[in-house]
Amino acid sequence: SAMAYDLEEQEKIEELKAWWRRWGNFIIVTTTLALVVIAALRGWDAYQQAQARKAGLAYNQVLAAVRAGEAQKVRELAALVREDYPRTVYASFAAFAAAKFYVERGDRAAAREALAWVAENGRGELKAIARVRLAQVLLDEQAYDEALKVLDGDHPKAFEAQFAAARGDIYAVQGKREEARRAYQAALAATPPGERTQRELLQFKLDGLGEA
Repeated sequence: SAMAYDLEEQEKIEELKAWWRRWGNFIIVTTTLALVVIAALRGWDAYQQAQARKAGLAYNQVLAAVRAGEAQKVRELAALVREDYPRTVYASFAAFAAAKFYVERGDRAAAREALAWVAENGRGELKAIARVRLAQVLLDEQAYDEALKVLDGDHPKAFEAQFAAARGDIYAVQGKREEARRAYQAALAATPPGERTQRELLQFKLDGLGEA
């Protein structure tokens, strides 16, 4: 009947009211928090983008100083990018550009310091690249144990050939032919067949070690 229907509807309304009394505030608070979080994330994204733009401009200034051969400016600007925008990739890019500049001018201490920063603070692959380049600088300084230590530990699989080849170079200079041979063989095994130039270079280094 209509009355039974009305009573049933009234019960449903009462249940809904009771449910809302119990959960309504929670839902409002949760929804408000979600909106705040979304707004904050959007604000953070905008901030990150602004930081990236500023860091990119600062990195371009480093490159300009490198091209101009202005050592003091390179040092100051690279440090500025690193200090002001450490979480951006541009901080690592600036350090790499500065390190190359220093190596070409024989300032290995400055190159070592720049690369060590990326090896410690860079993101993923940039960190791995820095470790290989740092090992090469240390090899030039005859700091063999330190160079090997830099190459120790985990690294992305894609860099296995580079790490193994760098170890091979260190062992070869030390006269440790067997260790060098194993390292170069590991590097060769990790180098894709398509990278012919790199494979030929590794084979040349292996041949240079003589017979096993």
